[in-house]
Amino acid sequence: MRLILVGPPGAGKGTQAVHLAAHFNIPHISTGDIFRANLKSGSELGLLARSYMDKGDLVPDSVTNEMVKDRLNQEDVANGFLLDGYPRNVLQAEVLRAILAEKQTPLDAVLELSIGDAEIISRISGRRTCRNCGTSFHVINEKPTVEGVCNKCGGELYQREDDKEDVVKRRLEVYAEQTRPIIAFYRGEGLLISIRAMGDVFEISQRSIAALSAVIS
Repeated sequence: MRLILVGPPGAGKGTQAVHLAAHFNIPHISTGDIFRANLKSGSELGLLARSYMDKGDLVPDSVTNEMVKDRLNQEDVANGFLLDGYPRNVLQAEVLRAILAEKQTPLDAVLELSIGDAEIISRISGRRTCRNCGTSFHVINEKPTVEGVCNKCGGELYQREDDKEDVVKRRLEVYAEQTRPIIAFYRGEGLLISIRAMGDVFEISQRSIAALSAVIS
């Protein structure tokens, strides 16, 4: 299974990626992990990326593309992969298509986790995080026993800056402008499978696995 997972912030991509990668026995490849690995190892690409980051600039697509290409040439992706966080725009999607065509390993599917903006805003802005141990709670869906206090370690719960409603709305605007166009791109390629990302984690996983299994059966 060669798979891309797409969807807006708060759709649950990270959680579903773990379940899907385990089910299909393929590596979960996130751009965050790729960047951290290159920066930690001090690779040529890592040093190039750091030169932009140290100046406060965005790392160009060309560097990200090369990091992904390098990762997809490693042995553990021989039987497939799950890409999470890449591609982020249509230009990256076109580069990925060329990389995979060169390897003669085309994509099997692009799974979209579909969820409305109002639900995302409620899901993210309601999140509270422990300052001490990092455990997450939710003001509606997963309340702590004592308001403002972590069940796990007794630490103070707070709302992270990037969880605040105005920030979440801006993140959704950026997603709509930059990333959502790849959904139309992959629909045009005949690769898109859209799953409603509502319900508990297990339900969404089962829904996703059933749809993907139909593609490769």
